[in-house]
Amino acid sequence: MDYKSIEVSTITPKLGGEVNGVDLANLDENQVKEIKTAFRDRLVLVFRDQTMTREQHKAFGRLWGELQTHPAKTHLGRPGDPEIFDIKITPETKVANGESWHTDLSCEPIPPLASALYITEIPASGGGDTLFANMYEAYATLSDEVKAMLQGLDAYHDGFKDLKAYGYEPKPHETYPCATHPVVTRHPETERPVLFVNEPFTSHIEQLPPKESQAVLDMLYRHIETNTRFHCRVKWQLNTVVLWDNRAVHHHAVWDYYPESRSGERVTVRQSQAPQAYR
Repeated sequence: MDYKSIEVSTITPKLGGEVNGVDLANLDENQVKEIKTAFRDRLVLVFRDQTMTREQHKAFGRLWGELQTHPAKTHLGRPGDPEIFDIKITPETKVANGESWHTDLSCEPIPPLASALYITEIPASGGGDTLFANMYEAYATLSDEVKAMLQGLDAYHDGFKDLKAYGYEPKPHETYPCATHPVVTRHPETERPVLFVNEPFTSHIEQLPPKESQAVLDMLYRHIETNTRFHCRVKWQLNTVVLWDNRAVHHHAVWDYYPESRSGERVTVRQSQAPQAYR
């Protein structure tokens, strides 16, 4: 792409870009337009050396749409700013956020369009990278026979499954989002097919018996996590912001820095409609 007001260097040919020459707290109209173009093209954007208040972070997220409140705050009564999801990994942490390949909050009836994570503390000895996977490519690299089998299938995304992985048992009066989405979705901007299942949230494929459903899901999960040719890796530096497209990207936070700490805050942007099936 020929950018005029920003600089973008690719991370890999299939995924990711580092954006230079911008201050996310003070963007002009041309920069916003070109960042949105880069976002559609690269799916994962990395911005180094940023300094933002919480309100500026939220304002950056709102360039893409309405912010989405995390269900831990709307459904479980967790304290704090409803539009900010705080991430704090310490030596006392038992289960770190995002240690499996996933897309954020796919259990919501309308999952997030994008997430923007701002890291304000990094492990002193390094580590704590985040891996990303391109779900356009995850679908494209399946055989034609498997693609045909997946057409018309729907998967159930269970928020309680994710909670249990963190050791949290909801109280009898507590609820949490659950939703059904197509296994293969159509990206609303590019109209390309996207593989839309992930291990932390997806519990089963609704049209298949349990054993067949689990076998198909396990095959898709291993396909996503082992095909490094459509992955990229982001190494965090202090005051880095990473923006990614939850509609077309999975991510995996690497917890390799125990007993050191890592902190940040995330905003998520709501889509205007629920994921639609690719036909």
